[in-house]
Amino acid sequence: MLATEAGEMIQAPTLAIKHGITIDELAAAFHPYLTLAEAVKLAAQSFTKDVKKLSCCAA
Repeated sequence: MLATEAGEMIQAPTLAIKHGITIDELAAAFHPYLTLAEAVKLAAQSFTKDVKKLSCCAA
């Protein structure tokens, strides 16, 4: 991952992999709104939901 805020975005997926957290558990976890961390939640939710219905900004 290469981005200015990659450190913030990579933490949750890294912990999920290390601790065996499932996509469903990651999607259900608390993610502060209006942060890059919410992108992790939206990515996890995209495995089981229509991306166009996840966020006002996804369309």
